[in-house]
Amino acid sequence: MAITAAQVKELRERTGAGMMECKKALVETGGDIDAAIEHMRKTGLAKADKKAGRTAAEGLITVKSSDDGKQAAMVEINCETDFVAKNEDFQAFANAVAERVLASDPDDLEALLAMPLKDGDDTNVGDATKTLIAKLGENMAVRRFASFKTSGILASYLHGSRIGVVTELEGGDKELARDLAMHIAASKPQYISADDVPSEMIEKEREIFMAQAAESGKPQEIIEKMVEGRVKKALKEITLLGQPFVKDPDTMVEKLLKDKGAKVVSFRRFEVGEGIEKKVDNFVEEVMAQARGT
Repeated sequence: MAITAAQVKELRERTGAGMMECKKALVETGGDIDAAIEHMRKTGLAKADKKAGRTAAEGLITVKSSDDGKQAAMVEINCETDFVAKNEDFQAFANAVAERVLASDPDDLEALLAMPLKDGDDTNVGDATKTLIAKLGENMAVRRFASFKTSGILASYLHGSRIGVVTELEGGDKELARDLAMHIAASKPQYISADDVPSEMIEKEREIFMAQAAESGKPQEIIEKMVEGRVKKALKEITLLGQPFVKDPDTMVEKLLKDKGAKVVSFRRFEVGEGIEKKVDNFVEEVMAQARGT
């Protein structure tokens, strides 16, 4: 049967899919729009499964906060290219996932993926991800999230859409909490204070510094002092309290907090793609492989 432009238009409006994909689905289902939607969902999920092995190291960070400022949620959603990260549908999906985390506070990623994307939806977050993969043509993943609840102060900072930070304070004020979030985005501390650094990590650094210092030929007591000095310096670099404040490098964060009568309870910093091994394509080898038919 002939497929009309009106049918294609209606299917596009209901699914958001491309014109040719809609027309093909209507042809295969004899013009039945509901059947076409079901067909597209099935084939779309199959396409999504095929893309699941592809590296998704781009994407965005989204942060949502409750009206009273006592709760917050931060999520990282990945895709394959920066182009798709800027897509309106991808961004709307990321916002919806963050809203779900804020509203439901899931225990882990598996629980989040099983939750409805929006209240009243039949589609859960996992299936919504696959549907979006089919629509936009790239592998995607809800990689991680963090939830916050406090009786103190929460503040967040987004550097573009690639770095997100949430800080929790006791004492101080919202401005200080946001300034510290900006600092954390820039300076990348791993821990709040030296007391939070695992002892095994400190001992490993001490062993490395000891081996390096031993080559100096200096007496053992001098070497030990050199090593302790290096360890203290390393701890300051990776701890929030040990770092100079980015907005006033002459002031250490520890002193800033003391002056403000504040304490950092917790913080989380997400950066898009950190820790994901990206595939680096060799264009020449790819062309040669195609030429050889391999």
